[in-house]
Amino acid sequence: MPAAALAPEVLAKYEPVIGLEVHVQLLTATKAFCGCANHFGSAPNTNICPVCLGLPGALPVLNAKAVEFATLASLAINCQVRERSIFARKNYFYPDLPKGYQISQYDKPIAEHGFIDVPTADGTMKRIGVTRLHMEEDAGKSLHDGFPDSATRTYLDLNRCGTPLVEIVSEPDIRTPDEAFEYLTRLKEILLYTAVSDCNMEEGSLRCDANVSVRLKGAEKSGPRSKSRTSTASALSVWRSNTRSNARSR
Repeated sequence: MPAAALAPEVLAKYEPVIGLEVHVQLLTATKAFCGCANHFGSAPNTNICPVCLGLPGALPVLNAKAVEFATLASLAINCQVRERSIFARKNYFYPDLPKGYQISQYDKPIAEHGFIDVPTADGTMKRIGVTRLHMEEDAGKSLHDGFPDSATRTYLDLNRCGTPLVEIVSEPDIRTPDEAFEYLTRLKEILLYTAVSDCNMEEGSLRCDANVSVRLKGAEKSGPRSKSRTSTASALSVWRSNTRSNARSR
């Protein structure tokens, strides 16, 4: 049922609980753990090497510039930067992940406990907590269309494998679509100002996953959580559209 069709008493009774996970590609010249070019738009499978493909005997070496950019982003969103952080393997199978695992961070991320202040509808400022910022590498890209045999085959472009990322995880402090919009807008502005990323949503430099649940207003416990994985541009468009529809219905 569309949000605009919900009865006013239902809208008055419940509230959403929203947390956002934002993946940001860092604007380094080379990849996170090898010397391959970090460049969008190159011919498929040209910016690859044994390290980013995870071939036997290849050893990753961390890109110091990626650490510098991650630290700068962490400080810009008021996080506490750890003196010591640890990388871990996130194991899962997917065709565009040739190693069979992603180098990420788990229990010891590079930074934690930050916040971003956003304006609210009543003109006050609200503090949205940032749980953590951690470093990881991107996967490749599966190409499902654009080829004569795309109906039966999927092609792989592994140029994106090993691209340095930071994942910025918010606390579930967001209660309205407008707050989500303001949080993402301010986060993008901060990242652009610090020049750690170009935040080009069309090229996938900035991507957002939304974790959403619904609960009774004033309740402490949230309901079952649903995760929506989408581009930031799509998320903002949907959220703003729903907000305008609800306003017109009232």
